[in-house]
Amino acid sequence: MASFHGNQTTSSTTTLTHSPIYHSIILAGPRLKPLQQIHARIIITGLGRTRSLITKLLSFAYAAASPISYTRRLFFSIPKPDTFLFHSLITLTSKFSFPQESLLCYRRMLLANISSSNYTFSAVIKSSADLTAFSIGETIHCHVYICGYGLDAYVQAALVSFYAKSGHVMIARKVFDKMPEKTVVAWNSMISGYEQNGFGKEAVELFFLMQDLGVKPDSSTFVSLLSACAQVGAIGLGFWVHEYIARNCFDLNVVLGTALMNMYSRCGNVSKAREVFDSMEEKNIVAWTAMISGYGMHGHGSQAIELFNEMSFDGPRPNNVTFVAVLSACAHAGLVDEGRQIFTTMKQEYGLVPSVEHQVCMVDMLGRAGHLNEAYQFIKNTSPKEPAPAVWTAMLGACKMHKNFDLGVEVAEHLLSIEPENPGHYVMLSNIYALAGRMDRVEKIRNIMIRNRLKKEVGYSTIDVDHKVYSFSMGDKSHPESNQIYLYLDELMSRCREAGYIPASESVMHEVEEEEREYALRYHSEKLAIALGLLKTGPGVAIRIVKNLRMCEDCHTAIKYISIIANREINVRDRLRFHHFKDGSCSCQDYW
Repeated sequence: MASFHGNQTTSSTTTLTHSPIYHSIILAGPRLKPLQQIHARIIITGLGRTRSLITKLLSFAYAAASPISYTRRLFFSIPKPDTFLFHSLITLTSKFSFPQESLLCYRRMLLANISSSNYTFSAVIKSSADLTAFSIGETIHCHVYICGYGLDAYVQAALVSFYAKSGHVMIARKVFDKMPEKTVVAWNSMISGYEQNGFGKEAVELFFLMQDLGVKPDSSTFVSLLSACAQVGAIGLGFWVHEYIARNCFDLNVVLGTALMNMYSRCGNVSKAREVFDSMEEKNIVAWTAMISGYGMHGHGSQAIELFNEMSFDGPRPNNVTFVAVLSACAHAGLVDEGRQIFTTMKQEYGLVPSVEHQVCMVDMLGRAGHLNEAYQFIKNTSPKEPAPAVWTAMLGACKMHKNFDLGVEVAEHLLSIEPENPGHYVMLSNIYALAGRMDRVEKIRNIMIRNRLKKEVGYSTIDVDHKVYSFSMGDKSHPESNQIYLYLDELMSRCREAGYIPASESVMHEVEEEEREYALRYHSEKLAIALGLLKTGPGVAIRIVKNLRMCEDCHTAIKYISIIANREINVRDRLRFHHFKDGSCSCQDYW
């Protein structure tokens, strides 16, 4: 083998010295990486254009995450790549998360008039999904049909995943339904697509169809399904999945274990989540953070801090997301001094720069505790530039909570100046005006929203009854037993009134006309879901509800009374946290 030293008189020397890659290697000098040293040796020995060697070299380069400039020059140094090389490179670049390079190779392959294979199409479709390049993916979908791969199982599974990741769930389902043979990978892609796009109910229903057709699920199926269960509060199905995993000796790896733990936390059983956490042999930073977050959303701030301290001492190094979880836990539990200390620790001991999420947690924590001036000064002093709208939104929520209408109006109007198209800000400002008795201003805000065609986000609640998820919106009558539900709810609310419940009519003053207030309050989505749960479950069974928005004050008060009258424990997860109602009180202690 030729040496790196001494004079070279062969043609390989000429090839080497005229190679652009050679010049980049020379410029690198002593900083040469082992892969580039091997490449230099290949060129010197006269094998620099051997396709099999270059293909191997490229595969190592992508696997080792070598600089794109180097790998790209390496690729373009091959004068006439053949079919095998193109297919190999496209698959490799997609596999090792170089989606742009994958599409670049695909484009060059098309220009070279080389046909694609099903593996090539699967790879470039995945790359399009990774880049959320919807138009490119659609074009490749056309190529799929032109080249006769429209019914290929691998390609169709990739298309399902692509459309789902791009947010086009309906198209993904159409592709899925047309598949003559559906592998477990295709089922997983569709279930995952539903779950990732917020269609947890549809993901659960699809899993039941998968079971009916006798398709055996795998670990990936359960990761997506457990996330869907967490989304809609389907703890019954979550229990079944846990039992299935144990019964069939599935490996409770860190991904599956974290999904199971997250399901229990978000479905209201944080003690069961901790059992899963303690049973996991491997715990990465995601698992630790998920458990801390679980404690936080249930208002268990002290346990969240205790676990955070344990993690700091004997676990992985906390990251930005971990600090968001523990600061949020402090905010929900009113642990202001502890939160201040953790925020300081994050900056001074861990060298982390506070992000918008950390700032929101701090403002929320200070604001909930009534330290409005400190929260306001924090906003002014912390951000070198204009604070993010989310930070001001947290401040606005605190002003509403503590009925500081002057500051609340100032903050709300500032929010409207920087985000004039966000209907949530108008609704919050309208709320504040309504609480202050400024109905003239409420009417003005409503007219602005109507004129600008702004609508608040529609609230809905879900409940899992006998492994079936039911969804309700305000005044919803889509359920086949709506008559019974409404009659029962009317009776229930009458008994609540007799027990001392007074509707908080200000909760809807800004939303509906005068004659609609009582109707709007009585038939909020969570009340309808609770009525169904009480009708369909036996005595002593806890009712579990998931609400997509923050629960209103009236529902919070009413559910306290319902928990007494029905003698049931009622768990509600809203957008912010968990509320565990029992014997007329809530776990949040009205701190929410």
